[in-house]
Amino acid sequence: MTLNTCFIPRLWRICGALLAASGTIMGALTAHLPDTRFAQGGRAMAHNAMEVQMWHALTLVVLGLTLTQRPTRLLAAGGCGLLLGTLLFCGGVYYTAFTGQHAAHIAPTGGSLLIVSWCVLAASWAKRA
Repeated sequence: MTLNTCFIPRLWRICGALLAASGTIMGALTAHLPDTRFAQGGRAMAHNAMEVQMWHALTLVVLGLTLTQRPTRLLAAGGCGLLLGTLLFCGGVYYTAFTGQHAAHIAPTGGSLLIVSWCVLAASWAKRA
């Protein structure tokens, strides 16, 4: 594999590890911060966002570790969509959980991107089968 073909899997591994690290921090915060630091219902929202973040972090690490050849455009789009969707969805939910203010359409856009990205990954894998 050349440097160019290694970039995307390496990016997924690095970002997945960073998402897992920050997800661990968010898990500690949701478990230990006093209720006054959260908006009403915010602790549960933050915990749910942390779970979504951790699952997608693991997914990115696995994608990065198991890719043995240069990703197709479809596969690259699906994996990168998972990364962006996780950041948007979880970031939007965390913001709402701590401030009580909705961050416009950030979380719903991220969630929609996650759903589409999973479908793109499925299509990519079905096409290769």
